[in-house]
This record gives sequence, C-alpha cells and structure tokens, in this order.
Amino acid sequence: MEAAIDVRHRVFVEGQGVPEARELDGRDDEATHFLARDGDTAVGTARLRGYEADPPTAKAERVAVLEARRGEGWGARLMAAVERHARDQGYERVRLHAQVPVVEFYERLGYEAHGETFEDAGIPHREMTKPL
Repeated sequence: MEAAIDVRHRVFVEGQGVPEARELDGRDDEATHFLARDGDTAVGTARLRGYEADPPTAKAERVAVLEARRGEGWGARLMAAVERHARDQGYERVRLHAQVPVVEFYERLGYEAHGETFEDAGIPHREMTKPL
C-alpha cells in the first residue's frame, strides 16, 4: 500500500498539484489496489471499488504511472489487471473519470466517453465506461 500511495503522491500531488487531502480521500480501505512493478521499483498503480449495483459496475480510480515510465505499456497492463479482477468479481462494466489528455488512451482500451467535460481537483475529466 505504501508503494501505491507513493506513486499516487508523485503523480497527482507533486506532478499535477492535486491537494494531498483530495488525493487521500479515505476510500482506500474499500478498494482493491493494483501495483505495477519493474523489478523492485513501483512504476504504476490503480484501485478498484464497487460503484453501482444495476448493472453491477466497478469504478477504476487513481490510475497512475510515473512520468518517466509512460509509453512503456504499464497503464494498459494495469487496466487489464483491473478489468480481469472486476470481471472475476462479477462486475459487468467498469466506469472511470479520465483526465482529458488521456481519454484517447482509454478509448484504445475500449472505453467510451459520456457526457460533458467536468473538473475534478481543477483538472478537466470525462466520464467513461466499458462493458466487460
């Protein structure tokens, strides 16, 4: 857990200026956490938690890859693990709030954007979903 929090802090708090209190939202205990490692080095993280019952939907959150390691496929591997776990837990779809600059990344993974752009922590986002 410490390694996941460190990656999130480096990406969101230090890299994007998200307030630490916003980043550490108190929901980590209700989520399943994923950590991407290159040897002993944590390079990315994500969390997944239940979101809606009808249809059974999980929400992927705090998806982060260290800036120096982006473009190496870590994000796609993290999301594959998140989706596999969600499917194994009986969820029928995954929802997420993607920062606008990475909407295309999620679209390549099969996610579809819905609704208007909105701000979260001062950063423009789009809601996206993917059936499993």
